[in-house]
Amino acid sequence: MPGGPRSGLAAVSTALLAMSRRLEVRDVLRTIVVSARELLDAEYAALGVPDDHGGFAQFVVDGISAEQWRRIGPLPRQHGILAAMLHEGGPERLADVREDPRFEGWPAAHPEMSDFLGMPVRDGEETLGALFLANKRGPHGFTDEDQELLSLLAQHAAIALTNARLYERSRELTIAEERSRLAHELHDAVSQKLFSLRLTAQAAAALVDRDPARAKDELQQVAALAAEAADELRAAVTELRPAALDEDGLIATLRTHVHVLDRAHAAHVTFACDGVRALPATQEEAVLRVAQEALHNALRHSEGDRVEVTLTRTPAGGAVLKVVDSGKGFDPRTVRRAGRHLGLVSMRDRASGVGGRLTVHSEPGQGTTIEMEVPGG
Repeated sequence: MPGGPRSGLAAVSTALLAMSRRLEVRDVLRTIVVSARELLDAEYAALGVPDDHGGFAQFVVDGISAEQWRRIGPLPRQHGILAAMLHEGGPERLADVREDPRFEGWPAAHPEMSDFLGMPVRDGEETLGALFLANKRGPHGFTDEDQELLSLLAQHAAIALTNARLYERSRELTIAEERSRLAHELHDAVSQKLFSLRLTAQAAAALVDRDPARAKDELQQVAALAAEAADELRAAVTELRPAALDEDGLIATLRTHVHVLDRAHAAHVTFACDGVRALPATQEEAVLRVAQEALHNALRHSEGDRVEVTLTRTPAGGAVLKVVDSGKGFDPRTVRRAGRHLGLVSMRDRASGVGGRLTVHSEPGQGTTIEMEVPGG
């Protein structure tokens, strides 16, 4: 086991505890990769979670800068040594990965790698992912002891990853059940009021000629029923504020939403936050709704392979949300009608309703950026 302050049983225990404490899948993957690289003293580490189409639903790396990762390009496919770990289910330890006949298809911008240690992450018969490290620091490469340690990490990683998936699925189910309940309540309450409103309006219409005084009374009742229906609707909309927003705040809720979309779509969806603190509740809800609408548009209509969501703090204490896609873009000057279809009017209304502003930057072939700024408070 490597020497230094993070060596020994204490370091292993710290890594395993860190895995078990994470509840979101992306956080679990990140913790596994960082822990493995530190404990085995490697230059690079990565963990890929396969999808059903020959690629990876998620691919987390450590030891590679954001700029390097951007230059590498799209996520790797399941090929070569990665495919062997996923489909054959065994460890791989190589003195020089470049000399292996399965070494193929690495992008030109990929960092140079030599010694290699890989391990599948398995839950029973299911392979959850492939965990690998490269470029052991030191003259002798990866050892038998390193392989045993990585096997231990992979076993605990499988438990942590399975638990995180169960947590996220149960949470999604809870949200779906809550929305279904609210939809039924909204239908029952408002439908009854609207039914009464219609009958009363019909009665007023029938009386307007022969008994104007009674018709006036009926119209006053129409006004009262309309006000009650509006109150019921406002109450239901208030209750539709996402439960996660109240429990976890805007940043955690956005991060979870992005992670769910990243798993569900072919496009790579990411979230980053820089210095944003809690915002007033109405602003947090507006930012979340605009982010959801912009993400929906990007994933359904842009045809891009990347969508980036960022939330940054303004000098005055507010926040700026950006949703940027790499898709086909459009000319904002020519889509006034399409704007309604794409929800742009709704997003602008949400922004202005909380004292913010929304701008759209797009050109054909250049992707789209939706930007929303709120003042904070």
